[in-house]
Amino acid sequence: MRALDIINIINDFAPCSYQESWDNSGLIIGDVNREVTSILIALDCTPCVIDEAISIGAQMIITHHPLLFKGVKQITPGNIQGRMLIEAIKNDLIVYSVHTNIDKVINGVSALMADKLNLQDRSILSVDSSDNEIGLGIIGSLPASLSPSSMIVMIKDIFKLSVIKSSKLINRDINRVAVCGGSGSSLISEAYKKGADLYISGDFSYHNFFCEDGIMIMDIGHYESEIAVTNLLMDIILKKIPNFAVRISEKNANPIYYY
Repeated sequence: MRALDIINIINDFAPCSYQESWDNSGLIIGDVNREVTSILIALDCTPCVIDEAISIGAQMIITHHPLLFKGVKQITPGNIQGRMLIEAIKNDLIVYSVHTNIDKVINGVSALMADKLNLQDRSILSVDSSDNEIGLGIIGSLPASLSPSSMIVMIKDIFKLSVIKSSKLINRDINRVAVCGGSGSSLISEAYKKGADLYISGDFSYHNFFCEDGIMIMDIGHYESEIAVTNLLMDIILKKIPNFAVRISEKNANPIYYY
């Protein structure tokens, strides 16, 4: 099967045209007409992931985060990005990313977070100006209201967290919850406007925690909020090609350590 056939399967679920203007989803390295018999899926393309793909004989790496975001002026072994590009090209690997396009579909990254919280009556948090059916984040209601302290315990358990960064606890039970995988600080005001009691995402800055009265925000980590997308990408492919050799990387780890 050609790499293009795999790409078309992914695009049917999350069209590349949905990506944000600043993004670089799509083909990063390689020939789409190359025959592919094995795929490795990871959140990030790292040196360890490239080595893993080579060692297992995978011809294609599919990641959520693009290996390249901006123009490259040099490809040399003097930096980590250059070494990865050299190694991937030398080994004829295809590297493809599915980033904000799979963030913006209603059954994408944020929906995986919503599924874990069992959110009901869902809608897109920030609707795309060009299409009401796509956008960033999800907002919905819990099956039953929870106190802020109980919510923290539940979120730690669901997302397997040792710590949570949170704003001050609100003085009422939580019912309406908004979520966004990855870096979601730009949607804090939208979550507040839409009546969220709690907004969960990653990469909040210090000043974000001075939020409006009546809403809590929780930073559960970028990696932690998005890692489930690797299973989603595998499921998308296997649903169309049940017996294809697809595996999730065992080497893609969270680059942030907590001590």
